[in-house]
Amino acid sequence: MGLVMPNPGTVIWMLIIFGIVVYVLKKFAWRPILDALKERETSIANALNSAEEAKREVAGLKADNEKVIAEARKERDVILKEAKEIKAKIVAEAKGKAAEEAQKTIDQARQQINAEKTAAINEIKKQVAELSVVIAEKVIKKELSNKGEQKKMVDGLVDDIKLN
Repeated sequence: MGLVMPNPGTVIWMLIIFGIVVYVLKKFAWRPILDALKERETSIANALNSAEEAKREVAGLKADNEKVIAEARKERDVILKEAKEIKAKIVAEAKGKAAEEAQKTIDQARQQINAEKTAAINEIKKQVAELSVVIAEKVIKKELSNKGEQKKMVDGLVDDIKLN
């Protein structure tokens, strides 16, 4: 079985039909197909350009977002630092006021203690003076009941006054 040769008339008709099909395709279909391919190529190129531009915009937005986040973090750090300083200041003021109040209370207590001490000493002096007068009165009454003793005491007092 070898290669079978078609009939020469069939080959001619095949070439004629092929030529007509090529001519019809060239006349009516080839230009619209090429135009459609060109449009599609342009559309794909535009889509790629748009995608590239969108990619750049996203990168720019990402950079902007990172800047905003960095600024927000800096502001947060500043606010936290200020809050810590204010807290420390308030605590220091509170401690100072507490110490001041404690010192005032201690000073008032000391003054009260001194005043009470002075009053107690004065009361003791008064009671000692009264007790001394009572004792002296009793001693003098006893000594003055005897006339000889009385004269002796007066003479002793007179002598003491003369010496002084």
